Amino acid sequence: MSTRRVTAPVVDLLRAPEGPRDRQLLYGDTVRVEDEADGWSRVVADKDGYPGWLRSELLGLEQAATHWVSAAATHAYEQADMKSPDRLSLSFGSRVAALSETGGFIETNLGFIPKVHLGPEGTVLSDPVAVAALFLGTPYLWGGNSRFGLDCSGLVQAALLACGRECPGDSGAQERALGTALPEGTAPQRGDLMFWKGHVAWVADADTLLHANAHHMAVQYEPIAEAIPRILAQGDGPVTAHKRL
Repeated sequence: MSTRRVTAPVVDLLRAPEGPRDRQLLYGDTVRVEDEADGWSRVVADKDGYPGWLRSELLGLEQAATHWVSAAATHAYEQADMKSPDRLSLSFGSRVAALSETGGFIETNLGFIPKVHLGPEGTVLSDPVAVAALFLGTPYLWGGNSRFGLDCSGLVQAALLACGRECPGDSGAQERALGTALPEGTAPQRGDLMFWKGHVAWVADADTLLHANAHHMAVQYEPIAEAIPRILAQGDGPVTAHKRL
């Protein structure tokens, strides 16, 4: 079993070669390669233990990261100049290795990234709801894990990993693994998680959820008093758990 690094900005983690997307990996994520066949690699993601298949060509040798993308998204430029051509975009949470620092830019193998969009590797944030709010307006994408598209569990995971908390990739596993269940009728508070069958949402304040959802097809705030009956009416059932981290 070998360790490899994701070398594309966003990579779909598939259930089988050419199969459906289950989750996504970001540039700099490390994986353990368990099997290889016909240009495909079966991998397990180091960040959460999620298994899946991806194209072998999207993996490279392990490289120690020095920085991570702490802005919602950023660009890598051809030169240390915001007016130079941009080569590609990276999502929040991507990890890069610095070659040098030039003015307000960090030089990497991808190009020059604005220093203001990067944090030193190992930096841990403190407020997962504030992290989740960076993704406001991000389009909903089933199995998505990036600023370019994500789902409910992807939003929760991105926020918790940035705050140094382990977090599974799917909402069902998150409901089982995260936090302490609260009695029915407990007043929600910022940082709580509310679960439904197949869905999870952050509590932004006592009256408001923040979640990636297919109703808005985006990451949006929604009043709790409206979300609970709406989700019930659309056939997805009642709240299955209210948990405090």
